[in-house]
Amino acid sequence: MRIRVSIPAQTLELRGYDAALLRRYAVSTARNGAGEQQGSYRTPRGKHVVRAKIGAGQPENAVFVRRRPTGEQWSPEFGAANPGRDWILTRILWLSGKEPGFNRGGDVDTMRRYIYLHGSPDAVAMGMPGSIGCVRMRNCDIVELFDLVPPYTAVDIVEFNVESGDWATLARAARAVREAVFVREQKVPIELEWDEFDAGSRHVLARDPSGDPIGTGRLLPDGHVGRMAVLPAWRGKGVGRALLEALLDAARERQMPLLALHAQTAAADFYTRFGFKPEGEPFMEAGIPHIVMTLRLA
Repeated sequence: MRIRVSIPAQTLELRGYDAALLRRYAVSTARNGAGEQQGSYRTPRGKHVVRAKIGAGQPENAVFVRRRPTGEQWSPEFGAANPGRDWILTRILWLSGKEPGFNRGGDVDTMRRYIYLHGSPDAVAMGMPGSIGCVRMRNCDIVELFDLVPPYTAVDIVEFNVESGDWATLARAARAVREAVFVREQKVPIELEWDEFDAGSRHVLARDPSGDPIGTGRLLPDGHVGRMAVLPAWRGKGVGRALLEALLDAARERQMPLLALHAQTAAADFYTRFGFKPEGEPFMEAGIPHIVMTLRLA
């Protein structure tokens, strides 16, 4: 299982071992934005794990202070009588960073900053920033998530969001990414990059916090995945994973039994992690070594 929190989208997604989407929740991250520094009151980015699960069996709206239930229960009247408190309710999933020097250790340590996924009063708005660093959730949602995930579940907190749509909607943004990656970086002839399949395909697009395109991919009606591209500055940050997961979602919605792709051999290990298997021998395409890979969907 894997959790992804998108700061721009203000969402939390839970995916299963086969990368299938299990749940999507609206959340609220830090009012001050993203950041790892102690005392910044910002939500840390990067790779994390659920280090501890706290609060099993407690009722909804149970109040926690320093990760211990106080015996109190939040209500509108109780909240009004205690203004200014940062309410941590119902359940806690305590996060620990996995990237030394970025979100682990020293004054950037996520766990020592006490960053949680936790429940919040019903009056707290979701879908918009508002916390002082943690990821707030509705009480019913944190209870469900708490019961679904084991300790040490991976949690990625990212500064991008992914959308899907048709070519007419996403063409301009997708073109910008593909021209940057395939045409200018990899020297693919431009006449080979554009084909008749774009118009009938489902496209996915990743955008940064400013809304600028940073990655793209497509799914053809016959089940072929292709044109996966991520800008250099965003590689290694989970963008490719999120794009491929969105394409797998689209394939499952269309009940496609078999997916295929021509993977650049340098990227074959990436697709293997999602269950794609190589077939045949490598071959050259647009001057770059490729291999056919397939995935049979359940």
